[in-house]
Amino acid sequence: MARPATHSSLSRLYTHFGLKAYELAQYLGITAVQLSRMNTGQRPYSQEAREGLAPFEAALEAATAAPPPPVLEAPDAAPLQRRLRYCEHHARRLRWELRPLEEQARQAGARVAALPAVRAALAPDPGPENKPAVSRATWPAWLNWFRHRWLGEYFTALPADLSAQYHLLRLQAEALETEAAALQQLLAGETT
Repeated sequence: MARPATHSSLSRLYTHFGLKAYELAQYLGITAVQLSRMNTGQRPYSQEAREGLAPFEAALEAATAAPPPPVLEAPDAAPLQRRLRYCEHHARRLRWELRPLEEQARQAGARVAALPAVRAALAPDPGPENKPAVSRATWPAWLNWFRHRWLGEYFTALPADLSAQYHLLRLQAEALETEAAALQQLLAGETT
């Protein structure tokens, strides 16, 4: 004999199966008011109501132990195709915006990689505070001092603001490309 449902078990039934009280009452062959009175203890559960609730409660207990996968019909293709076009278009646009930053990052990498060899070809750095006066006689020393300062300014990584912009564009493009690939699989009938 099935045990009587309690208020909390009926709430769990409603939530788990997506049912309204009146819908469950229809299934049980009683009114929503009768089910509410049984639920609050104002009226005892009838044998028919207990027997009607028993399979739902058993299914709920089984689902709590091992939740079933969602069951979906094949999706309507039109909204998926629209979203796929959107993702592909915006991913291409973001990749286009990313191209100059990628080139700047590549160039910065080339400069940073060449920096040790370029510095090695110079005379030792006199330090920023030892700036020689500019004259014909001190020109080589001044040029050496200037070149060390110039290398420190121009032979660096991509600046932080551009680096942030690069990563934001890259991540947005990758996210849209991943979504587009998933949409293509879904449209091809491959579901996971």
